[in-house]
Amino acid sequence: MGRASWVADPVDSKDHLLMSTTTRSQDPAVTAVTWVVLVAAFGGFLFGFDTAVINGAVGAIQDTFGLSEVLIGFTVSSALLGCMVGAWIGGALSDRLGRVRAMLIAAAAFFVSALGSGLAVDTVDLIIWRVLGGIGVGMASVIAPAYIAEVAPTNLRGRLGSLWQLAIVIGIFAAAVSNAFISNLAGGASGELWFGVEAWRWMFIIESVPALIYGLLATSIPESPRYLVSRGDDTRAAKVLREVVGLTREAEVREKISEISRTINMESRQRLRDLLASGKVMPIVWVGLGLAVFQQFVGINVIFYYSNTLWQSVGIPEDQSFLIQVITTTVNIIATVVGIMIVDKVGRRIPLAIGSAGMAAGLAMMAVAFSQAVVAEGAGGEEIVSLPGAWGVVALISANVFVLFFGATWGPFMWLLLGEMFPNRIRAIALGLTASANWAANFVISTIFPSMAELSLVFAYGFYAVSALLSLVFVLKWVPETKGRELEDMAEGAYSKQG
Repeated sequence: MGRASWVADPVDSKDHLLMSTTTRSQDPAVTAVTWVVLVAAFGGFLFGFDTAVINGAVGAIQDTFGLSEVLIGFTVSSALLGCMVGAWIGGALSDRLGRVRAMLIAAAAFFVSALGSGLAVDTVDLIIWRVLGGIGVGMASVIAPAYIAEVAPTNLRGRLGSLWQLAIVIGIFAAAVSNAFISNLAGGASGELWFGVEAWRWMFIIESVPALIYGLLATSIPESPRYLVSRGDDTRAAKVLREVVGLTREAEVREKISEISRTINMESRQRLRDLLASGKVMPIVWVGLGLAVFQQFVGINVIFYYSNTLWQSVGIPEDQSFLIQVITTTVNIIATVVGIMIVDKVGRRIPLAIGSAGMAAGLAMMAVAFSQAVVAEGAGGEEIVSLPGAWGVVALISANVFVLFFGATWGPFMWLLLGEMFPNRIRAIALGLTASANWAANFVISTIFPSMAELSLVFAYGFYAVSALLSLVFVLKWVPETKGRELEDMAEGAYSKQG
């Protein structure tokens, strides 16, 4: 993500590698690998910023271009079409050009998209630039988790891999803060700001700064040792294994290079047919697809794409809705830090199950709260929707409970598992396929939400709650534990759920 289990044999020689890796945890190489991982994870910051920045601009875009609910839904989710493309080509590009060069291409896509989106002259123009930004997001979603998994020592892989998700939620938080600051400065997202340009346009343009920083930082990190070995560059691979991964003995370095060589398909590029075994899709690929789809069907990105308009639709003023978004993204960051703290201690599978149960509870309470909404007629004859009594507080708390359980489990652990659960031989193509499925599910959920909300918010959040319950069954029945496993040990055949 063959052997019959994810559990290492007591006499397996790779256990000695794992023990020696653990003893190196205080080695100076830990500093080196942390820096390398942080740079790779910066793509996650742009991932989060790019996907969430439109939240503050939805209403202004709809007013500026006169869009219907269906068209605004498509405009918001159009970037996800690019994400699917980027995720699909990201694996192939990283295999052909290297992980670092692929990161530079993603950074360029972010930069150009930020400027183009901010200067868009009509809806079609905006959609084109958003799709380009989505390609950058999709590429980053494939490249960074794989790269991090390939350079991180086994005993630190959970924590270091989860930094990717932490970067995403910090990016979402930064977008919320940036949107709130710009909106307040201009007196609203539609107000004019610097050089007579509307505030919502500046929300997009600001992203060009971190995109440029990402591109510059990417030039400072080495290539993945697995990519280097796949290109026959064992000398550079050995250097990375010593200086970044932290292998100190030459025997360890040689053994690791030998293991990588045995598990990487060096003769040909990875193709979809490599995901088949005996004419059927490998079970582990189905597990990856299930993780990818369920992570989106619980509706998490509805909170991050539409929360401003959602809260305004139930009577909360625009400035307060921006504040609520900042609070929610802060909760998301705190939750992700909790996930990072527990992942290498308790594993991946049990926290995912707990997360599913907690999300289901929060989403169900949101559905109940929205069922209490009342509609009144305003002075001008317009409909005014509000949540009476304490139901507004219940809805807000429930939303944050949902985000808390998601952020501590499904947020970081899904990407972590996709980066580490596939065998080396198929990792790039399998990660590309599953990441594309994640973005496809995201596109579907994000596109139909405005129409679902117009029909009934109770129905929308009831659907997400049921999806969360189904994800619980899926985790308990099919998701394996990868804690403490070397990437070279990930099996293509049968596996057990127990770690």
